[in-house]
Amino acid sequence: MHRSERPAAVEIHHPQTIAPTVHPAHVVPVQPGAVPAVASIVLPDGRVVTGYAVHPAQPEPVAAKPAVSRTAVNIALGGIGFGAVCGGLFLLTAFIAALTAFITQLIILAAVIFGGWIAVQALGHRPHRGAGTTVNIHKAVIRRSHFHG
Repeated sequence: MHRSERPAAVEIHHPQTIAPTVHPAHVVPVQPGAVPAVASIVLPDGRVVTGYAVHPAQPEPVAAKPAVSRTAVNIALGGIGFGAVCGGLFLLTAFIAALTAFITQLIILAAVIFGGWIAVQALGHRPHRGAGTTVNIHKAVIRRSHFHG
């Protein structure tokens, strides 16, 4: 705001009572519980603001929850425990079945490998003793030298 500008005029409204529209004979006067206090505040520029103090609304008290029966709690916990035990036994059974199948596969694999090794040993091509001719090269060379010497 520049120094040449002046603040806009502020209107101050004062509370006014409103006349009831109902005939006064039908109105039952009720004493208010408490008359609200009027507060005035002086602002730094000299203006005065007047108004009623506003108190925060109090929430309604929460209704007390009905107590849960101890028997109902025990039955619910028992049902949860029974479900957990059944699920655990099912998982244990599935694990044992899978482990059995795995061990069976390992045994079959070992039998195939061992059987193949036995077949190679039994049917493999090796010269047998007495069936072939054994040549001693050292004696043959000597004999050759002796005959052609």
